[in-house]
Amino acid sequence: MSASLERFAELVTREQFGLAEACLLIAQDEYPDLDVGAYIARIDAIAAAVSGRLAADAAPEQRVAAINRHLFAELGFRGNVEAYYDPRNSYLNQVLERRVGIPITLSIVYLEVARRAGLAAQGIAFPGHFMVKVRQQRGALVIDPFGGGAAQSESDLRERLGQALGQGRAAPAPLAPYLDAATSREIVARCLRNLKSIYLQRGALGSALAVMQRLLLVVPESAAELRDRGLVYAQLECFRPAAADLRNYLRRLPDAPDAAEIRAQLAALQAASARLH
Repeated sequence: MSASLERFAELVTREQFGLAEACLLIAQDEYPDLDVGAYIARIDAIAAAVSGRLAADAAPEQRVAAINRHLFAELGFRGNVEAYYDPRNSYLNQVLERRVGIPITLSIVYLEVARRAGLAAQGIAFPGHFMVKVRQQRGALVIDPFGGGAAQSESDLRERLGQALGQGRAAPAPLAPYLDAATSREIVARCLRNLKSIYLQRGALGSALAVMQRLLLVVPESAAELRDRGLVYAQLECFRPAAADLRNYLRRLPDAPDAAEIRAQLAALQAASARLH
């Protein structure tokens, strides 16, 4: 296990951990010379620039306005609508360098800056579009960093929810369950699943496998992730680890809908492994 992976494994076992550090450690798979401390210092500097413009007793709304002005108007952070599925959008170092990203990585930047600037900010794993909520005197303000920090009204959120649920119209369902705060572990897992999907679609199996190794450190209880890693191992002709993952999947979920398919895959792996001896 690499030093980066060891540090990541140790970090994500904690109940509370630094979100930026975890995301930067993920990026070391693709950028092995990445200096985690240097990028955290960049976030510190952004937050310091925001805080330097605020009175000590500034209201949450004033802090949000200052963050939005500095991040989006002055520094030019924006959503990458032209190349949404570029993997660089999912690596925090690249988002900080290029100042473009997807909803979750721009939200991570926003969260890290907001917390340093004295705001009670939390991530929201809204269906299809990660956002941020900030506690203020009158309830919570929902912010879309991908949309330049735009505040989301109830009608905006209902329209988004309807689209995400495939209803094609504003969703009548209660919004509250979709606005729960996401934990750091949930945020990191969502970032990793985004990368996993991108690399699998591109056929970049080595990169996908590296992402899956980290994902299983974050969600070791996930049988589905174990199965998926086993299937990638199989495609890479790593027969023993593939068989081990698929056997463990079946032990956990012996009656899984795809159990027969996985058993057939196991038999094929065992036959392939036997041919090598």
